[in-house]
Amino acid sequence: MTLTAPTTYKSLTEEAAIELAKTIQAFDHKAQLTCREIGDGNLNYVFQIEEAATGKRLIIKQALPYAKVIGESWPLTLKRATIEANVLKKHGEFVPSLVPAVHATDEALAITVMEDLSHLEIAREGLINGRQFPRLSQDIGEYLAQTLFHTSDYGLHPFEKKRLAAEFSNPELCKITEDLIFTDPFFDVDTNDYEPQLQAAAEAIWNDRKLQLEVAKLKKSFLTEAEALLHGDLHTGSIFAGPAETKVIDPEFGFYGPIGFDVGLFLANLIFQTITREGEERQEIVAHIEKTWEVFASSFTELWQTQSVESFKETEGYLEYVLGKVLADAVGFAGCELIRRTIGLAHVKDLDSIEDNDKRISFKKQALQSGRELILKREQTASIKDLVEILKEARI
Repeated sequence: MTLTAPTTYKSLTEEAAIELAKTIQAFDHKAQLTCREIGDGNLNYVFQIEEAATGKRLIIKQALPYAKVIGESWPLTLKRATIEANVLKKHGEFVPSLVPAVHATDEALAITVMEDLSHLEIAREGLINGRQFPRLSQDIGEYLAQTLFHTSDYGLHPFEKKRLAAEFSNPELCKITEDLIFTDPFFDVDTNDYEPQLQAAAEAIWNDRKLQLEVAKLKKSFLTEAEALLHGDLHTGSIFAGPAETKVIDPEFGFYGPIGFDVGLFLANLIFQTITREGEERQEIVAHIEKTWEVFASSFTELWQTQSVESFKETEGYLEYVLGKVLADAVGFAGCELIRRTIGLAHVKDLDSIEDNDKRISFKKQALQSGRELILKREQTASIKDLVEILKEARI
C-alpha cells in the first residue's frame, strides 16, 4: 500500500504519526491511539503507535535527511527508505518469518509502516546482557542462504537479476560503506575516532602496506561484484531476537554486492562477543559463529541442487569453489568490520560500554589484531573452524 502524502518532505511529529496511522486504516477511526518515538539510531525516526483498548501496535519509520552523529552538514538521500521497504518485501518473499511485514510506504515522506517487534529484543543489547538466543544462528544462516541464493544468478534468470540490480542501485549509502569500512580506518583521517591509548595500534594499521593491499582487494570486490541483493548492514543491532523468533530489520544499505559481505558483517559482530567473553560464555558465541556458516552452507547447497538455474551446477567442484570464495570473502569483510568498529567513526556498544578502561583498551587491541589476521589469512581459511582458530591465536 502506498500512502497519499505531501509532495515535499516534512519531519513527522508524534501527533502526525497518529494521524498517518489512521489514514491507512490500521486501526478503527474511533480508536484511542498513543505514540512515542523509540528510535535510538543515527539515521531515522521510529514511532510506535499503540491502541489503548487492544494493545495493538505498529511502527512508522521515517528516514532523516542527514546523519544525527554529524548533523545537517552530512546530507543523506531519502531514497534509502524506499530501498529499505523494497528489500524487506523482496527478502520477505523467501523468508517471510524472518523479516517484519511492510504495511504501507510513502516515498515523498520517506516513510515505511511496518510490523511492531517490541516483544523481541535487539540482539546486540541482549548478547551484551548475557541473554541467550538459541535460534539466532540457525535463523540468520537460513536468512542468508535464502535471500542471497534467490536474488543471485544462481537462482534467477539473468534478465531478472540485472533488472533487480538496477532497481536496488544505492550509490549514496554504498559510498558511506566504502568510506567507513574500507577506506577511512586504514588511513589517518579526521573521521576516525579512538582512545589515545590506541594511537600506536592505529598507526600500525595505517603503515601496514601488506594489510592495505588486501583491504584494497576487498574494497574492489565490494565495488564491482554484484552477486546478490544484500542487506548491506547486517550487524546484531539490525536484528530483533527472542527465545524462539528472529527478525532482520533496517536494510536501508541494501544493494547488489558480493555474497560474502552480509555473511562477514554478521560474523564480525558475533566476534566482538567472543572478545569480551571467557570460558563457556565465549564458547556459546563460537558455537553461533560455527552454526551460522554451517546452516548457510547447507541451505545454500540444497538450493543449488534443487533450484539452481546455473548451467554449470553439475560441474564437479564448482559449488565448492563458490562456497569457498564466499567464506574467504566473509572472513576478509569481517576483518574490515572489526577494525572500522574499533578505530573508525561508528563503534559498537559491545566494546564502548565497558567501563574498565584497561580492559576496554585490551579488548579493542584484540579486535584490531583479530581484524588484521582475518584479512591477511582469509584465502587460507578453508573452513569455519579455521576462522575460529585465527580468533584464538589473536587473543591477547
